[in-house]
Amino acid sequence: MTFASPPASLRGVSAEEWRIRCDLAALYRLVAHFRMTDFIYTHISARVPGPEHHFLINKYGVLFHEMRASDLVKIDLHGNVIEDGPESKRVNAAGFTIHSAIHMAREDLSCVVHTHTAAGIAVSAQKQGLLPISQHALKFYGHLAYHGYEGVALDLDERDRLVHDLGEHRAMILVNHGLLCAGRTIPEAFNNIYYLERACQAQIAAQSGGAELVLPPEEVRVRTAGQFNRETVLDHYEWAWESALRLIEGQGTDWRA
Repeated sequence: MTFASPPASLRGVSAEEWRIRCDLAALYRLVAHFRMTDFIYTHISARVPGPEHHFLINKYGVLFHEMRASDLVKIDLHGNVIEDGPESKRVNAAGFTIHSAIHMAREDLSCVVHTHTAAGIAVSAQKQGLLPISQHALKFYGHLAYHGYEGVALDLDERDRLVHDLGEHRAMILVNHGLLCAGRTIPEAFNNIYYLERACQAQIAAQSGGAELVLPPEEVRVRTAGQFNRETVLDHYEWAWESALRLIEGQGTDWRA
């Protein structure tokens, strides 16, 4: 896929950063397309290559379905805006806390997605968490972390606990709060949040029927999780990403602007 040149306000950004900006803006729009937004109150971030550990996050107040590459804000691990015109670039403090924690500690993860969907919040409020009752849920069997609710994430001290609870995983349920997924690439992060959200939707729908739920045997759960988590699935993530981009092509202003 080709990308237009960055606007005048972002002249000087590297070709790699501009590509990441375009992909991240597309991810915002895909999250909106699949109705995983909560007005302006959740966040998706992506690391910018380089030793500075800068990352991109949404400009506070821009709706996800209208996000453009130039709307994303580059900040450092202390929350400082790293580009011209900082007075027009504002970020959500809670979003900074959650995303900076992951970017500081997990250099293997380039993209972090946090959502507040009805299904995600509902499962996050259940004592047993995500149940292994669907193929979507089994992707995360043995690969899902949990972090207890501490209030709105404004306390920077919470970052250490977030990272500790995430461990080596790429997906986490924030108890009484929502979902958090990450990926080594933007396509992988998209795949993880899509599957975790669908797993939560399936769980709430299954529970609403009132019937006893069927759980696969333990050996099937483990085998299925292993099938999902083979290294070769990275190619599948890229193929799914290219297909997903066609869902948002031609919908108003191009995200690559």
